[in-house]
Amino acid sequence: MAASETALRVLGGRHPDAPQQKDLDKCVHCGLCLNACPTYRELGVEMDSPRGRIYQMVQVATGAAPMDEGYLEHMALCLGCRACETACPSGVEYGKLIEAARTEIQARVKKPFPWQQIEDFAFGTLLVTPWMLRFIGFKMWLYQKSGLEGLVRSSGLLKLLGPLGKIEHLTPEAQLPTFFSSYGKVFFAQGPRKYRVAMLGGCIANVFFARLHEATVRVLQKNGCEVVVPAAQVCCGALHAHAGRREEARALARQNVDALLATNFDAIISNTGGCGATLKEYHEILEHDAAYHDKAKLFVAKLKDVNEFLASIDLNMNMGRIDRRITYQDSCHLCHGQKVKAAPRKLLKSIPGLDFVEMPASDVCCGSAGIYNVIENEMAEQILSSKMKNANSVFPEQIASSNPGCMIQLAAGCKLHGNEKLKANPVPVMHVVELLDEAYRNSAKA
Repeated sequence: MAASETALRVLGGRHPDAPQQKDLDKCVHCGLCLNACPTYRELGVEMDSPRGRIYQMVQVATGAAPMDEGYLEHMALCLGCRACETACPSGVEYGKLIEAARTEIQARVKKPFPWQQIEDFAFGTLLVTPWMLRFIGFKMWLYQKSGLEGLVRSSGLLKLLGPLGKIEHLTPEAQLPTFFSSYGKVFFAQGPRKYRVAMLGGCIANVFFARLHEATVRVLQKNGCEVVVPAAQVCCGALHAHAGRREEARALARQNVDALLATNFDAIISNTGGCGATLKEYHEILEHDAAYHDKAKLFVAKLKDVNEFLASIDLNMNMGRIDRRITYQDSCHLCHGQKVKAAPRKLLKSIPGLDFVEMPASDVCCGSAGIYNVIENEMAEQILSSKMKNANSVFPEQIASSNPGCMIQLAAGCKLHGNEKLKANPVPVMHVVELLDEAYRNSAKA
């Protein structure tokens, strides 16, 4: 029986957030998504393609197959990059399906001790508790700046940590002061005020990408924006949604809607592709919440990625030169989730002196995918190796991206797979907005 026919007999009594029949039925099994899927490109296994995973979701939904170890493994190995959505001619919302499948898994399958407890603490407490993130950030900063990190790396101790030792190189630099110190503050426009915008900080990025957030504020100020950093904002809930922790994502969405709609802003700005994709789906996350659904629509209407916003206004062109050869890696959730692809390129090409060169397959995932490179490190490293071959082929002096997670992964890739023919080895990785900030600062020096 064809999967589309089988879907007509979806079992009742399932989790309310499980994959829905109407969404499963959109897939016509044409296979055009296969080559867009990073795991299928690496493995060539049908069950690790979007079409194969949807088939398995249908089998579980109808009771034709159990939610066994194989099913869990194939769902976990998906990056959720949503490249298949861009390739799909039928409009299958695969991102919604994979998150729904993981939500059902979360409800029905508990991880063994202590992994379930660690996950519950990370999602339920750590990511949503600013003082705890600041405390861990400070401890990490001490560890890195004291030289202890370098000593541990050179001692060989990491080999004794097994899987944890293998992912240690992904640890980003903790930055003090954290961006939490800017919460509740207003940064006035440089020159006449044209816009009043809200800046979202997120959670982990406030600690490890505080300088990026500050650069974002400066660039917005340079472009006539009064930037408000609302004190009541919280984690966006993207990592929760991707992991199938839907109710926690909903709770965070409600808090952010209340915090950001309390004041009338021209735009709500995110500089993180992954967070922005979830923020733009708050109306779907809160679809069945009568008290918040309409408010979530208003929130989504104002939400803009920083690239999207800057490319849509009369950009301040008072920039200095950056004489550098730069390529760009698309953030999956910015490109495939938010459908923002031209804006970052437009901004890069606006910088005087910058030599922009396209990377082959720039919209194929780098392997970061939230915390995928931590929990599925082996596959993430395999995907990263392929990505770096494409990056190295155009001999960039720098790689630009629009998502902190991608920046961490690409920085690790540049260290592991650097191109020895380049002067800069490893090649540095920067956010598009950091390059704009550099160009504005260079103008002041001229």
